[in-house]
Amino acid sequence: MPPVQLFVSCLVDTFYPETGEAMVSIFRRLGVRVYFPAAQTCCGQPAFNAGLRSEARRMAKNTIRVFENLPGEVVIPSGSCAHMFRKGYLELFAGDPLWLPRAENLARRTFEFTEYLVDFLGVTDIGGRWRGRLTYHASCHLLRGLGVDRQPRLLLQAIKGAEIVDLPHAEECCGFGGVFSVEHAEISAEMLQRKISDLELSTSPTLVVADSGCRMHISGGLHRQGRQQRVMHIAEVLEQATEHKRMGGHWSDAPHGHKKTRT
Repeated sequence: MPPVQLFVSCLVDTFYPETGEAMVSIFRRLGVRVYFPAAQTCCGQPAFNAGLRSEARRMAKNTIRVFENLPGEVVIPSGSCAHMFRKGYLELFAGDPLWLPRAENLARRTFEFTEYLVDFLGVTDIGGRWRGRLTYHASCHLLRGLGVDRQPRLLLQAIKGAEIVDLPHAEECCGFGGVFSVEHAEISAEMLQRKISDLELSTSPTLVVADSGCRMHISGGLHRQGRQQRVMHIAEVLEQATEHKRMGGHWSDAPHGHKKTRT
């Protein structure tokens, strides 16, 4: 197996390190060596979305320098950051004879996590087991920006024992959108409420996402409303499913905020 470079993303690094740890665990099980370049920082997307192009270019240049000289594809647990690498950098350096080719090279080597597993490694079943229902929320950058949708669904459908249920209006935005949720807070709140209502309709205790921005936004709404559903990154779902099968147990559908127990 070829090695990979892990770009962990700001939200994973700050709020959800367990997502990065789950990715490393899965790759190790598959025999994939993981490099984690310590000099990585923010990809620059917040500045880019806010119109601060000069600041975004400085962060993009650092990212390109960090990842261009190590072997392996760059794998990211975030559709929005992967979209920034593959689309945003090309826009930032359009017409730049020095940096555009370097940005294009990085873009060709960049994959979102589920996309890499399914499309690059050809892995759709990692042998996991789960008891209970799961439903999947398609984040905007991953679905519309990169066209990645079947990959996470294939991985979830292969988990033994899991009942995969459709999330009503699954393709609708959760309302996060980075700076959108700050600049248009009232609209964002209404979109979030619709997503929470759809999760209720699905009857699934666990919402699976592939982007930590969506996770943070929806989890926050659920917590403020005292609801029991939990939101998990797909890497954590896959890692827990495989770990539980190996140890001969299953996780119960524990509500958000409660310790999970083996049965």
